[in-house]
Amino acid sequence: MAEHYSSFQRGTWRWLFQRLTAVFLVGALGFHFVLLHFVNHAAEISFMGTQARMDQIGYFSLMVVFLVTAAFHGINGVYNALINQGLKGTQRRVVAGVLTLAGVLLVGQGTYVALHMNGFL
Repeated sequence: MAEHYSSFQRGTWRWLFQRLTAVFLVGALGFHFVLLHFVNHAAEISFMGTQARMDQIGYFSLMVVFLVTAAFHGINGVYNALINQGLKGTQRRVVAGVLTLAGVLLVGQGTYVALHMNGFL
């Protein structure tokens, strides 16, 4: 039988955060899906409605935390998948740097848009 291999070492902070963000994302995606597909149907979604939702501190906060956790979860997952494929040494450090930069830019742009939608900027 094949031996199970994973670059995630149990008990590390990346292992723990990958699981915690997964649990949070399932709940946040459920909330997002119900709100934007059942409570408000797709034809009823408008720019002004989005601004109105973003004016509510609870919704705004949830969307920003959703953005940060989704970015971490996705980037950490891609990084570990590449490590599982044998990425090592200098390539591993370069990929880590590029993914970190991509994550920072993604979260920065998403937060900027959220602040504009909220009317703060």
